[in-house]
Amino acid sequence: MKIVIIEDEQLTADDLAETILKVSPGVQIIAKLSSVKDAVAWFRKNEQPNLIFSDIQLGDGLCFEIFRKQSVSTPVIFCTAFDEYALAAFKANGIDYILKPFDEQTIANALTRYKELERKFLGSNQQIEKILQLFENRTNQKQGSVLVYHKDKILPVKLDDIALFYIELEITYLITFGQKTFTISKSLEELEETTGNSFYRANRQYLVNRKAIKEASQYFARKLSLSLSIPFSETIIVSKVKVPDFLNWLSGD
Repeated sequence: MKIVIIEDEQLTADDLAETILKVSPGVQIIAKLSSVKDAVAWFRKNEQPNLIFSDIQLGDGLCFEIFRKQSVSTPVIFCTAFDEYALAAFKANGIDYILKPFDEQTIANALTRYKELERKFLGSNQQIEKILQLFENRTNQKQGSVLVYHKDKILPVKLDDIALFYIELEITYLITFGQKTFTISKSLEELEETTGNSFYRANRQYLVNRKAIKEASQYFARKLSLSLSIPFSETIIVSKVKVPDFLNWLSGD
């Protein structure tokens, strides 16, 4: 089995490679890549490995940029210190999500998971995606919910409990009225179609629940600035063109 490691900290990359070889001596570590730029260049020139271990936050961006810029069908085991990217990782060929610091048992379990999936699905996670999509469709229809992927769990979150959806670094997040933040696999365009009249697309970045809007204030050039009933540091602006439609929606029309 040929493995590529994507990790911007050299000591961590070396430690990961050593741990992989300890638990599975027969594998080959064929490359250690430290940035989005290096990884894109490497995948353009080389045959794809059997498996990738990748950190998420690299020095020049998120690793998801690699898979957007270059077609990579290889399964990925994400190894990171952060858990907020779990759902995005699952959608990017991810078959496992390891939180640092890792140990030999964690790496061994991840490799075992890869081998099991390889046997069952011939190295593809398409069946997992179909199951997730089916589960999500049924949940949305019956409960008015969306699914979030948190660590090793898939959780339904009711739309009534969601204050807003927003985009950051091309990843979709939601924030609940209880101030919990999750990533979600859907785009704002998809959410706008399925969340109903309770949510309004304020601009390209934000989809807001009517119940979350505390007040709307005049802003520059006849725009509106929204204040929310939950703590939120970013300014949400409604453009001049959308103001009449927004006010109609806010009044419940």
